[in-house]
Amino acid sequence: MPIQELIFFAFAAALVTSALMTVFARNPVYSALFLVMAFFASAGLWIMLEAEFLGLVLILVYVGAVMTLFLFVVMTLNIDVEVKRVGLMRHLPLGLAIIAILVGLMVYISNPQHFNIPPLANATAADYSNTKALGMVLYTDYIYPFELAGVLLLVAIIAAIALSFRGQQKRKNIAPETQITIQRKDRIRIVKMKPSKK
Repeated sequence: MPIQELIFFAFAAALVTSALMTVFARNPVYSALFLVMAFFASAGLWIMLEAEFLGLVLILVYVGAVMTLFLFVVMTLNIDVEVKRVGLMRHLPLGLAIIAILVGLMVYISNPQHFNIPPLANATAADYSNTKALGMVLYTDYIYPFELAGVLLLVAIIAAIALSFRGQQKRKNIAPETQITIQRKDRIRIVKMKPSKK
């Protein structure tokens, strides 16, 4: 078996395993970390398909930004996992049915007869850059959906900050300017007492 196929199966196994662990992990932080591993495996598969830009964007954007936001929300909302799991087994048959339907659709769509797209003439040229081609399409034909996605991400960031804000808390800290201007007589009070015998 060629080394390229071994690398492909390694990335595919890591992707499937991390995706399953994302769903079945009991701790939401562990689920987010397994999702990061799934993103890395997906990026490896993209790079093997000669879509280097998509693989790098998957790592930089999703792992570097989106997953950081996910972890921030999970850690600040203090989700009670046990309460969320109440009644989970009651909906398990419906969930398994939906999974079976999705897997069937993926197998049907993955049939080679549905991919009658002619190969790109310049895809294997020496001066071909998929980053340049994607940028030309993204910033000309799809500029409005691209800007809309940016606005939605901004709204998501604002919502995460609003959800995690708990209001002003009462703290026992002292302002630095008050600490600097305090005098010795304000810190120590000497009390003189007469000695007494018991």
